[in-house]
Amino acid sequence: MKSKKVDSSERIPITKSCGDVFIDLGFSVEEAASLNMRCSLMDAIEDILKNRRLTQAEAAKLLGVSQPRVSNLVRGRIDLFSIDALVEMLARAGIRVNVRLSNGRRRAAKISRRTAGRTTRRASPAR
Repeated sequence: MKSKKVDSSERIPITKSCGDVFIDLGFSVEEAASLNMRCSLMDAIEDILKNRRLTQAEAAKLLGVSQPRVSNLVRGRIDLFSIDALVEMLARAGIRVNVRLSNGRRRAAKISRRTAGRTTRRASPAR
């Protein structure tokens, strides 16, 4: 199979990212902030499920939701989850969520996860 050479006149223009994939995709700054927060919360839940080696059924019981809801979570269906729902799931898993706010273009929020006296920090994607 021959590979097709790209003619220089056919080059696709590349636009530099502003540092936030959701803004790059055309979401408003406000919606991008919400999406970034939900991504961070969903990542934290996925980390818990992986670290504890839970099946989806076990995870559903722990998080107080149905197995299909866990399936949607691990498949990244961000549109189906509110920040409140994700915080509640983390609380049911024994994780306390703290949000730090800041002005400007610095990272908007950090999620501190505390469990059994141990704290880990996950930075949300940059704005």
